[in-house]
Parts: sequence; C-alpha cells; structure tokens
Amino acid sequence: MTTEPKVSDRYTEQEVEQYYRDGEWLQESFYQQLLQQEQARPDKVFVFDSTTSLTFAQFREQALRLAVGFKRLGVSAGDRVVAQLPNWTEFPLVAAATSRIGAVVVPGMPIYRAGDVGYVLENSGAVVAVTASEFNGFNYVEMFHSLRDRAPGLRHIVSARPTTERDAALATPFSALLAEGSLEDLEIEAGPDSSPDDPFQIVYTSGTTSRPKGCYHTLNTVRSSAVRMARELDYTEDDIQFGPSPITHSTGLVTSVLIPLVTGASSHFMEVWNPVEAIERIREHKLTAAVTATPFLQMLMGALGTDSDAVSSLRIWVCAGAPIPASIVRKSAILLPGCKTLSLYGRSENLATTMCSATDDAGHSLDSDGRAVGLHSVKIVDALGEEVPRGEEGDIAYHGPSHMLGYWANEAETGALFTPDGYSLSGDLGRMDDQGYVRVTGRMKDIIIRGGMNISAREIEDELLENPGIANVAVVSMPDERLGEKVCAFIVPSDGEIGLGQISAYLQERGLPLQKVPERVEIVSELPTTATGKIQKHLLRAEVAAKLAASQVRS
Repeated sequence: MTTEPKVSDRYTEQEVEQYYRDGEWLQESFYQQLLQQEQARPDKVFVFDSTTSLTFAQFREQALRLAVGFKRLGVSAGDRVVAQLPNWTEFPLVAAATSRIGAVVVPGMPIYRAGDVGYVLENSGAVVAVTASEFNGFNYVEMFHSLRDRAPGLRHIVSARPTTERDAALATPFSALLAEGSLEDLEIEAGPDSSPDDPFQIVYTSGTTSRPKGCYHTLNTVRSSAVRMARELDYTEDDIQFGPSPITHSTGLVTSVLIPLVTGASSHFMEVWNPVEAIERIREHKLTAAVTATPFLQMLMGALGTDSDAVSSLRIWVCAGAPIPASIVRKSAILLPGCKTLSLYGRSENLATTMCSATDDAGHSLDSDGRAVGLHSVKIVDALGEEVPRGEEGDIAYHGPSHMLGYWANEAETGALFTPDGYSLSGDLGRMDDQGYVRVTGRMKDIIIRGGMNISAREIEDELLENPGIANVAVVSMPDERLGEKVCAFIVPSDGEIGLGQISAYLQERGLPLQKVPERVEIVSELPTTATGKIQKHLLRAEVAAKLAASQVRS
C-alpha cells in the first residue's frame, strides 16, 4: 500500500520554520485568506470571465456553499475531486471549496480527452468530477460518463453550465451543489477548515514516460510561488491580472487565482485564446499583468500592429514555458513601451524555479530565464548530482519552498528525482552565470514543448505502434515560429500507404487531444540508430528543420 507523503517527509523542521518565518509559507488557509479579503474589500471583483463575475464576498459565500454541497455528496478530507473546466469562475470555486473541507483538487486542462482523462481518473482515484457540459464543440459530460467503467471510484459527475437535458440527466448541475441555508449554519456543517500544509492539489504533468505523473502539493507549496512572484513583480491590489493561460494548469492557477488572492487584486479569465479579442479585453478591462507561454505574446503583438495605446494599461508580461527569443523581448519594448517583458522558468514539480524581477535590468530577459529568488535555490549539476562550474551545462536542480511532496502513488519516480544533497532534478539542461542567472539550453527529457505545453514523445509513439500499419516510429519536435515547437512523426510503414490524415484520425479516435497529434509526417524506410540500436532523434530533428527551412526559402 502506498503511503501518502507528508510535509515532514520532504522538509526538515528547520526548513518549515524558516519558510514560515520569512513569509514564503503563510499560516492562513485558502478559505481564511478569502475571509480576510472579504473583510478588507467585500465588493471588489475577485474573478471574472466573459459572462460571470464574483466579488470577494460573493466568492467566499459560494465557496462555502459548494464545500457543503461536496460534503453532502460524501466527499471527505483527502478525497480527490477532478476539475476539468475552461477558464471559468467555477474552477477557483472548486479549488476553494475542496480546500475548505480538506479534499484535494485535481485540475485537468480542457484540451485533454479520454486517453489522458481516463488515466487521471483511474490513477487519482477521484470520487467526483466537475466538468463543462459542452465547450468549444466538445461534450465533456458525455466523455466522463463513458469513462465510468474505467474509474469505479467515481461516484458523481457535476456539470458546470449544462446546455442539454441529457447532460442534466447524466450529471448533477453545478448550481444544485450550492447548499442553501444561513452562512453560520453552513460553517458548522462544513466542519473544520484544512491546514495550508494539508494536501491541496494533484496536478498531472507529462515527462519522459508515456503516462503523466501526479505532482502532489500542499497549499503552501503551490502558494509560495504566488507569494514570491507577487513580491518580485510588484503586484498590488490595484492590479487586474489577465489570464488567457489555462487556470487548470500550474501557471494559470498560481498567477490568475493565487496571486490575486494573496494581494487582493482582480483576475480576468479568457476562455478561448484569440489575439484580436485579447487586445479588446485588455483595453476594456484595463488589464495590467499577464503570465503566459511566449506564443501568446507573439500572437498579441502580431495582431496589435502599431496601436500600442490599446494595451497601454499593461505594466508587465511574463513569458514562461520556454526561453523567450531575444527578438521578442526587443520587439515588445517597441510595441509595448510601458510594459516590461520578463522571463520565468518553472515546472509542475516546483512551479516557479527561476525568474526575472521587475527591478532587474531588462537585458537579463534577453539572455536568461531569471534566477532563483528568496529562499528558492537552484544549482546546475552533473550526472552525479555534483554542482558544475559556472557557465558549464548541466541539469537544472531545485530546492526550496515550492517543491511538491512527491509524485502521487509513485514512490520510485519520487525517489529518483533527488541529488544526494536533496536538490530536485528537472531533466532540463541549463547554464548559470556568475550572477546566478540561468539560461535553459535544452532538455534530457524526450518532450516537445508546443506553445508552452509539454508533450511526451513516447506517449504518441506508444499509441502509434499499436497501429498495425506502422512498423516503427520516432516522434520529434520541429521548429515553429509561432508555437516554438510542433510534433513531427517519422514513420516506417509495415505495408501499404499511411499519411497525415490517417494518423490524425487514428490518434484522435484513441483519445489524444489535437495538440498532441503530429502536424507533419515523414515516411521513411528506416530510422537512424546508434550501434546499440538507440534511435538518433537529433538527426531526425535536424532533417525536418532543414526541410522546413528549405521550403521557406523556396516560398
């Protein structure tokens, strides 16, 4: 039987005392912070999307009513609640409500389909799933209903904003969970609040293996990144955060929910990314800050033209997910003259690893992904976990208050993460200069970063090798100006013909989201290998990059 990790398993008493003493960790629970913000600014809007808006007072009340609703469904402390939702105000309500009764939220991005969602349900042992009825042309309630045999522990499906009678029949409407009664009575029924050191979320991330791993966090290990970012980026209650990044992803949860919660700021969620509409929302709502993958900023600037006044309210835009090309930083200084463009590097295991601060020289975002701040510590290490000299390449290793307790139900992978002195290996390669600034240079993991989203090459390969028409396959990244990287598959057919259309349809039928489906297929007679039989993917990446470059020259 797997033992769930505790704070004492990951952190020493001295570290815990220091994190609390220096304010990296906070004493308040999620709900207690809501109460504080309600007392200070009850009528101020906390979160809003294109159709709904909640003040701090409204949000606190609905979070309590939802917490009791979950409890009446039989959700207990430690139970997992999957929340696969778009950027709607319902998601932070689920996070707050589960925390209020000590349950654990399991966020899921809207792009995930049956393959990923089924695994998360099964692995997490979730007892409740909260999802959209229908969004962007896809019915999530139907998908969750089809997965019930795979997840026997799933007792209830809850539908946010149901659109059809069938959805209402298959799932409990979200609004029906908001328990009625006086707030005083509901506080008693909800029972004791959770501690900020209790389990708060399991966020699943793709890595080197074909299946995602669940990063098991407390509220404090997640919120500490929000606390530190708020300080380094000079957030105040006057900020209005812009959230086009999925709030069910680590980046979106920290920056679009927890930073505003900590600072008393407001947060606007954008449900579907569109750069032209984003410009209008920034103008209309006077949005001041954003943290996204680099392609969001690239596309916004492409749609902006010379009308910098439209986004003049922006004071800061942080790019994460992959290094920012220096050309983007320079261009943003021209098109967004009142806005600082800064870099950040992080991972779901420990969220913000390195970052540039608002007070940093602008040049650091040109050639680095920031440095460790506060009590967060980073080293560049070799294969033995020993720190390498400054300027040399190695694994970017982290130690500090934002690290998860461990991978959910995966002690072997958790144990393999750490160096002998307790630093967590990222599998990402980087160099550190004499001032401590880090530049991510590559990765040891076999992943593709498409618009800030990590995609496991092996996951796609495993699916494709189930196709009888494919004898062998290697999935690699190919460069893309807008998204950074896209997925390319080199395929050795077993017999007959096979093409991109067939591959795309096959993978989507098997439950892969469109973002993971290869956008280019190269048919080859064999794959290049080393003497030991290892596929030389660097040769394949170079080959497709050369073909793309040649096609651009011809066009």
